[in-house]
This record gives sequence, structure tokens and C-alpha cells, in this order.
Amino acid sequence: MTITESVHSILASDAEPIRMYKWSGSAPARGIIQIAHGMGEHARRYRPIAHALVSAGYTVYANDHRGHGEFAAQANVLGDFGPGGFPVLVDDMARVTQAARDADKGKPLVLLGHSMGSFAAQLYLLDHSELLDGVALSGTTALDLLGAAAMAGRWKLEDLNASFEPARTPFDWLSRDKAVVDAYIADPLCGFNVNAESYGSLFAVAPRLATVQEIGRIRHDLPMFLFVGDLDPVNAKLTWFQPLIDRYRESGLTDVSWHVYGNARHEVLNEINRQEVVANLQAWIDRVTGTFASK
Repeated sequence: MTITESVHSILASDAEPIRMYKWSGSAPARGIIQIAHGMGEHARRYRPIAHALVSAGYTVYANDHRGHGEFAAQANVLGDFGPGGFPVLVDDMARVTQAARDADKGKPLVLLGHSMGSFAAQLYLLDHSELLDGVALSGTTALDLLGAAAMAGRWKLEDLNASFEPARTPFDWLSRDKAVVDAYIADPLCGFNVNAESYGSLFAVAPRLATVQEIGRIRHDLPMFLFVGDLDPVNAKLTWFQPLIDRYRESGLTDVSWHVYGNARHEVLNEINRQEVVANLQAWIDRVTGTFASK
């Protein structure tokens, strides 16, 4: 199959440009996948998973979050969400959803968020769950519990490497695959930390994400899939992962599934067993989009 990558610019609610990428195949797509990337990286790092999903019959969209990607680097604002903070970053994602739906009308749409992108997806769900047909959260955790540790002094991405010391690099916590870690370190658009104001705006939304009444705003029949590594420091080796699952189930969501990968670190989509991870994700997406198509 021929896979085409294209770059688009759409306007945010405050008229700022959003850089959006689209990967599409030569055959008609059966669904749409929207990817929300993590902190200190960018959308094009997801090209391999995008290609895998396009080969499976989907069109894939992703955008560079505020303070991330080439636009932010050129403007010298890497790590800065801007005056609107984290909530506006989430509003941008809703704009991308609408652009994707306008371009591929009538197709089911699944949101895939990784790490910070999964926190953005958690907030997105409270206000926009009707726009989605499924949501998958990778490298995710209960943000309020992570935030308590961050506010106590864990402010740098490199600090997450502590449980892997002595380590080969400051980013061994990302994956057991050395090539992935080395490529991340060599990428000038990766490895930076967001500034204090942006961190503050991120953790300021944590109480909403932890409140049963707020979670209850999510459409109860929305399929959800959470997948993580059991050695991921972002979930404190699963300590902060189970509470997140419990909250969704206790709030009335009826289709919540999860998978924990043994010995895997933070970027499960970039782990040494990524073929298994992608296959499981694709099977879940196929099930969700198949269910949608049969309604």
C-alpha cells in the first residue's frame, strides 16, 4: 500500500495555527485514528504507528501540541503552552477532531493519547466525549497522584530515570530499546521540559480528572482501552494506574479494558515487544470500529 504523509495548518479557538499531520493510504479507510503525543516530543515520532494503522485500513491524524514541534522551536517557545495553558492545548485537539471528521465524513474516530497526550485525552473526555467512538490511553496514570510527586520536586523528565540508575542515558526510562532512546536523545525536538507555568496549568486540571462527578460526564458507553508497562515510573510501577481504572468504572463507564506489559517501561509503543503492543491496540480498534459500523 502507498502511504501519503501531508502537513496542514488549521486555526485554534484563539486563531493560533495548529500544525496537523495526516497519514492516509491508497485504499478507502474504514476509520480515523487521532494521536495526541506526549511531553517533550512531537507528532512525527508517531510515524511508525501511523504507518501500521494506515496499513490496517485507517487514516491517521496528529498535531504538535502547543510548545512542541517545529513551529514552537522556530518561535523559540519550546516547552511553553502559552497564556491559555493546558486547557487550550486540549481545545486544539477538539479542533483536530472536527477537521478529521470534516475530511473523512461518516467514519468512526478513535483518540489515542500517550503520556501527557493521555492526560489531555482524559480532560478532553470530560467535555467532548460525544465526538469520539473510542479512546485509548498509553503510558497513562492518575494525574493527581503524579502531580503530588511532581509538586514535591520531580519537575524534570530526566528525574523519571531514578529507578533505572545506574543507567546508560538519562532517558533509559522510556524504553528497553536502546535505538529508540538514542534516537530520542538525538532529536532536537525531544527531551525538553515544559516551563513552570505550563506545568502548573497541567496539574491544575488534575482535580477534575479525579472527581467521580466530573468523570460521570463522559458518555457511559464509550469504549476505553488503557495500556501501560509495569516498570513505567509515570505510574509508579502501577501504583497510580489502578486508581485511574477504578475511577472510570465507578463513574459508570461500561466498556473499560486494560493491558499491562511485564518489564515494559514508559513508551510501550516503542518497546522491544512493540509488535505485540501494536497488534493488541489494533485488535481493540478493529473491535470498536466494527461495533460502530454494525449499529
